[in-house]
Amino acid sequence: MPVPSSTSSVKLWPTPDVVLGALEDWAARQASGRPHLIALGYFGSYARGDTGFGSDLDVVAVVEHTDVPRMERNRDWPYERLPVPTDLLVFTVDEWQAMMERGGRFASVMKDEVVWVIGSRP
Repeated sequence: MPVPSSTSSVKLWPTPDVVLGALEDWAARQASGRPHLIALGYFGSYARGDTGFGSDLDVVAVVEHTDVPRMERNRDWPYERLPVPTDLLVFTVDEWQAMMERGGRFASVMKDEVVWVIGSRP
């Protein structure tokens, strides 16, 4: 989150190195407690290298299976511990593979942009 620089009104945003380092640490903690986690990565501005002040972090996780509805899956992932606002998408392997087979813009972005921190392309 932006923080004031000393007493000035200037705001600072964490550098990409700080954000991605925090993501790697966070991902390792998630992997150690989630045996069903197959892969976890990031995409968007951090993957493309075009972040700026206020850039959020886009994260995708692929798990073996879950009975939790897709729109509720990120609730038990403590991504609020990351240093910038984060959007987390959680897919099962079957959902991921079906999306890749269907194709489309989002599947193309996932194929081209995701930088895998845990595992590799499912």
